[in-house]
Amino acid sequence: MKALCWQGVNKLSVENVRDPEIRNDQDVVVKVTASTTCGSDLHLIGGYIPAMEAGDVLGHEFLGEVVEVGSGVRRHRVGDRVVVASFIGCGRCWYCRNDLWSLCDNSNTNPGITAMAYGYEPGGIFGYSHAMGGFQGSHAEYIRVPFADYGAFTVPEGLDDDAALFASDSIPTGWMGADLGGVKPGDVVAVWGCGAVGQMAARAAILLGAERVISIDRYPERLAMTERHIGSETIDYSSTDVGAELRERTGGRGPDVCIEAVGMEAHTTGVEQAYDQVKHQLRLHTERPAAVREAIHACRKGGTVFVLGVFGGLVDKFPLGAVINNGLTIRGAQQHGQRYIPMLLERMAAGEIPTRHLVTHTLPLDEGPKGYDLFKHKKDGCVRAVFHPAH
Repeated sequence: MKALCWQGVNKLSVENVRDPEIRNDQDVVVKVTASTTCGSDLHLIGGYIPAMEAGDVLGHEFLGEVVEVGSGVRRHRVGDRVVVASFIGCGRCWYCRNDLWSLCDNSNTNPGITAMAYGYEPGGIFGYSHAMGGFQGSHAEYIRVPFADYGAFTVPEGLDDDAALFASDSIPTGWMGADLGGVKPGDVVAVWGCGAVGQMAARAAILLGAERVISIDRYPERLAMTERHIGSETIDYSSTDVGAELRERTGGRGPDVCIEAVGMEAHTTGVEQAYDQVKHQLRLHTERPAAVREAIHACRKGGTVFVLGVFGGLVDKFPLGAVINNGLTIRGAQQHGQRYIPMLLERMAAGEIPTRHLVTHTLPLDEGPKGYDLFKHKKDGCVRAVFHPAH
């Protein structure tokens, strides 16, 4: 089958690889009908995530049709149209039973790598390095889905593929940030980043009752999209002091909840950007945490900062003094999709969560490298490139 493969730092190609097959009785094989780029993939492509090997298939946010079913699968049959959580959960370990699905004890088949780095191992994820299980990704014609009764969800009629696709990762990730960040009616919420995850975090905050939601970015088309489709206020950080602007809009107090949806390659302005960029490129630290720093300094005293963006290792100049002396709560997680996806599909079917506008570019899988070039460099207003392997 055809698949989009990582061949080295900033090198992608479409190759012929082995078709997936049932390995365990809880597996299904899915014919991929739609798979999208994601900002966290750029960290892989740029060489910032270890344990990648030439020929690894990328992609973790996808939707498709079940074409083969293991003997132990009870909730799916051939022909089902399913969206699949990007993180793989066994459904039986302590973490899965407590709705902490991305921390599954049994899905990461290479636990030693991440245990050495983090103390414990997170769960496995599709198409995200051998440190996260070495699973083949979704930018392919077919994909094997382990523990399918827990990670695959039937898509309601009436939701088209390109809209429902984002229930795989972007929507549950954004919703988790607002939910676990403790957003409640009357809150003021600030969200750093107007990509797909940031927009979904802002929409979740609105639906959870926030009085005001303010989204922060520098790309005019993304800011306009967030205002028009999500209903959030916006700030262009390249033209103002974000901290001062947030204090002014909140009567001097600051947001109750700050959600960082940018990740390890954050951009900022001035000397801080140059400092982080140089140290990042020289691997003197592994992240550029400008958005996290700004969120911590902007959050009201006693508020909460939730980190949704992907970080892999160590950061420099972390404002721990501000965390302690301002009494902040800092939380973070990779998405617990299985906790949220059934509810989110219902909300999508009811028209509460718009996603179709996120698809700015649709391409056949053969044009995968072009799609990532558009996405990485924000060319032609690209927010998400979606690949349709059958086209």
